[in-house]
Amino acid sequence: CSHGALMGRFGVLIQGILGIVAFSTLMLKRYREPKGERRPWRIWFYDTSKQAIGAAFIHFANVFLADMFQGDPCTWYIINFLLDSTVGLLLIYLGLKFTQCVVRWRRWDTLIFGEYGEPPQCNAWFGQCALYLLVMVFEKCAVALFVQLPFWDDVRKFILSPIHDPKVELAIVMLIIPFIINALMFWVVDNFLMRKHRKL
Repeated sequence: CSHGALMGRFGVLIQGILGIVAFSTLMLKRYREPKGERRPWRIWFYDTSKQAIGAAFIHFANVFLADMFQGDPCTWYIINFLLDSTVGLLLIYLGLKFTQCVVRWRRWDTLIFGEYGEPPQCNAWFGQCALYLLVMVFEKCAVALFVQLPFWDDVRKFILSPIHDPKVELAIVMLIIPFIINALMFWVVDNFLMRKHRKL
């Protein structure tokens, strides 16, 4: 696809569809939770909105970076996306583990992911959201540095080479592949962010 296509009318439409469909997997996940452990809607919203904000940041960072590189922005977008979904997921996991260790050590209880107080407090959500976004910034910076390695230019040349229609390429890069992977990522990361039920 050409420069600017990711944020063109067709690209934005596809991104909107992706956001709705991928995020709906979190609603499905809520209904799959055991009834005794199912989160109230407010808690579910607090948990999942952190992911939505983080995912939006990563997505628009990838769109911005894709247009910064030379060559087909669709290929750069999918390379960044796939790295975020593999190496990045590991970095997010490690980042969340590290931050939660620090939070528990410092006894900043409102920053423990999934714990919002009784009754749930919006300021706890805001603090956790900021902390999660900080982890996402760290992850995106690390991946952005990694993608600077020269061999990614060779990967870019063949990764979407069989596809010649720009709209098909855009749909594959921004809808089909991201939907499958985002659904899995949202499900996994939600487990990191939700309150853990402790067995007595």
